[in-house]
Amino acid sequence: MSNPFSGSDLDDFLQEEGMLEHCQAVAVKRVLSYQLQMYMDKNEISKTEMAERLKTSRMGLNRLLNAENTSITLDSMVRAANAVGGKLSISLAY
Repeated sequence: MSNPFSGSDLDDFLQEEGMLEHCQAVAVKRVLSYQLQMYMDKNEISKTEMAERLKTSRMGLNRLLNAENTSITLDSMVRAANAVGGKLSISLAY
């Protein structure tokens, strides 16, 4: 008896369901949000202070830290990286 799903992977399934791009965006955003939150925690930076560094409101910072919100701009991501002394690096893999 042959398994019809043999050889398939999660990416294939998500592509068939039309969800691959969204899932990839959420995964990238979760990593960025996690890294920013960890930096803030480690360095005892409050949300108010971080928002000031970003020249935004706390609500704007909350959108940036919300792992499910993938609608942030590259500009916001770069500013966030710079605000904590980091550098945003994005690459395209084939």
